[in-house]
Amino acid sequence: MTCCAPTDLTHGHDPRQRSPGIDEVMLGSRDLGNGLRQVALSVPDMRCGACMIQLETTLGRLPDVRSVRANLTTKRVTINWQADNGNPPDFAASIGAIGYTAVLPTDAVDQPGEEMSGLLRALAVAGFCSMNIMILSVSVWSGADPSTRQALHMMSAALALPAVIYSGATFYRSAWRALAHGRVNMDVPISIGVLLSFGLSLYDTFIEGRQAYFEASTSLLFVLLVGRTLDEMMRKRARSAAASLADMMPKGANIVREDGRIDYVPLNEIRPGTRTLIAAGDRVPADGTILSGISELDRSMLTGESRWERVAPGAQVRAGDLNIGRPLMVEATVAPEDSTLAELHRMLEAVEDGRSEYRMLIDRAARLYAPVVHGLSVLAFLAWFAFTRDVHLSLTIAISVLIIACPCALGLAVPMVQVVAARRLFRHGVVARDGSALERLAEIDTVVFDKTGTLTQYDPVLATVTSKGPLELSLAVSLARFSNHPMSKAIVDNASRGNGEILSLEDIREVPGHGLEASFRGERYLLGRAAWATGGDTPAPTAPSTVVLTKGGEVLASFLFGERVRAGSAKAVRFLKDRGVAVQMLTGDVPEAANAVARELGIDDVKATALPKDKAGIIEALRDRGRKVMMIGDGINDAVALKTAHVSMAPASGSDIGCSAADFILLNSDMDGIRIALTTAGRAAALIRQNVALAIVYNVVSIPLALSGYASPLIAAVAMSTSSVLVVANAVRLDMDADVLSWRRRPTASLAGAAQ
Repeated sequence: MTCCAPTDLTHGHDPRQRSPGIDEVMLGSRDLGNGLRQVALSVPDMRCGACMIQLETTLGRLPDVRSVRANLTTKRVTINWQADNGNPPDFAASIGAIGYTAVLPTDAVDQPGEEMSGLLRALAVAGFCSMNIMILSVSVWSGADPSTRQALHMMSAALALPAVIYSGATFYRSAWRALAHGRVNMDVPISIGVLLSFGLSLYDTFIEGRQAYFEASTSLLFVLLVGRTLDEMMRKRARSAAASLADMMPKGANIVREDGRIDYVPLNEIRPGTRTLIAAGDRVPADGTILSGISELDRSMLTGESRWERVAPGAQVRAGDLNIGRPLMVEATVAPEDSTLAELHRMLEAVEDGRSEYRMLIDRAARLYAPVVHGLSVLAFLAWFAFTRDVHLSLTIAISVLIIACPCALGLAVPMVQVVAARRLFRHGVVARDGSALERLAEIDTVVFDKTGTLTQYDPVLATVTSKGPLELSLAVSLARFSNHPMSKAIVDNASRGNGEILSLEDIREVPGHGLEASFRGERYLLGRAAWATGGDTPAPTAPSTVVLTKGGEVLASFLFGERVRAGSAKAVRFLKDRGVAVQMLTGDVPEAANAVARELGIDDVKATALPKDKAGIIEALRDRGRKVMMIGDGINDAVALKTAHVSMAPASGSDIGCSAADFILLNSDMDGIRIALTTAGRAAALIRQNVALAIVYNVVSIPLALSGYASPLIAAVAMSTSSVLVVANAVRLDMDADVLSWRRRPTASLAGAAQ
């Protein structure tokens, strides 16, 4: 399969191909905070690892650029730069200076239909000419007399001319643009091979020679275009996981104007504060809050849960939620490009941005390809001419070397497996944020779990409530209203059923990791962990998980909690142990609560009351001992540990920061994704090794055959494309395997540690 361009099927006349100016880049960028901005540019000419390296190296040298990532699957380059100094560098001009075209991504630019149509037309011309020339060649090779042979060669030349000119133009333009910018790419030797083969055959025709290779040059183009078309089709299929999210989203939304008028506008006109009308059957265009209406939402796109959720005014909705019932009035809290669904889309697109060790080697191989192959071809010509003094034979062998040595199979060996694995994981409710994370996941020997929100549902169960009186209970409920912690919510929900009085508090402050404090009638009250709220003077209760209300260290009320174990947690732990993976629990909760859950799940190694820095330190210590650690956590306090680990996972129900720090996101509410991800990663690692071995064996065997004269240009073209097709087919096997990754789901939720 041929790779590498630049290729310009539009000849530069398509208005979508106009490079964006600095102001347009600034408007199309995203603010990442701290003066850092990000922009994604579409580079349609990007076709191989060498292209990616060239783009990343060139843009990385620009002032204020902090990072550059080229994505071959989406043909985009993502640039982060420091915008403190005003306008960004002229990225489009820098990309144009090395022979590529950069445009701002749009639906029209990202649509692969036009390029595919051009490839199909070129393929049709090459196929028609090649087949007819082969029919004429039957008479030539069966022993036609000289006059008939000459006539057939002339007819073959006439048929070959449109194929060489029209079908080969995509390769010639790419090669010329590369040479014009002082570079060589893989289309340079291909173009030389086609033109030399046609020119040599034309020369033989006019001197009435016995041999002509018109069928070789046209068949070469046909086979190369088949490979390029298959490659484009496969990349389109690989992109479908991310593209399907965008396809499912509406292109616009009904917004409600201040005068009550309802207008349908494109998504890019929705801003925070915009009121949108979500009719039954519509999807929510951006994260927001329900202003009016009661309905049910299908949130399976993001959560994987099939059951509908009832919502009412004040409830939060996310982009992608499907309204099943009555119309809703929703006020957007973020723009669509900053919504939960947009972030998920960016995660999927980022799956190829990682650089594994395998892929880095392949990128270097692609970069060295052109000079090495050119050198081998020249040496083959000189050596054969020195021994045979036959220019025709020497040129034929040199042409075969140029064609057969294309390392396209090696270039496809890793990325094709990664994108197929990412699609498979997505269908099973796991989002892989980095392609290289699949390889790291296959290496783990230790798994460290957070507890609350990871192994257990993020909804603690209030088991027992004790207080000195109604006033103390009202104080605790009034304080709990100011926190989003699950225990605070449980306290408020329990009180709402009894219609408890809400008191007016002053000077309210939340202490992360400990609790809340506020003033009431001149006294200071604390609600939170016993050790913190009592000032350490009162021993912590022996209950699994307790929140207390105190004044001056005196306990006025206490709330006893149990936890509901997340479905599939016990099976996930057993699966890991069966694979020989060490399992630990690392939590900020008290030992009693941690041990209660650990006993139920069969985890022996438990570390409780761990602060964020403690979690990161424990993982660093494991790493220093040579352990390959996977951290699975969900909260803000897990973010540092998630980043420190060899590879990491987070439930989608966790905090935004926790999800951003993780390599994998578990969309479903149970823990099936752990088994699915590990099994897929192991299979993907095996397929990558097979693909790399296949590509290396092909080059080791084929190049000596071409050098020794046993491969004609036609055979060389067929062999090169066949190797790429085999690599792609081997990668697709991961998607075609029998679905044995998921186990039968049975509810395993239970109440751990409830008061007896």
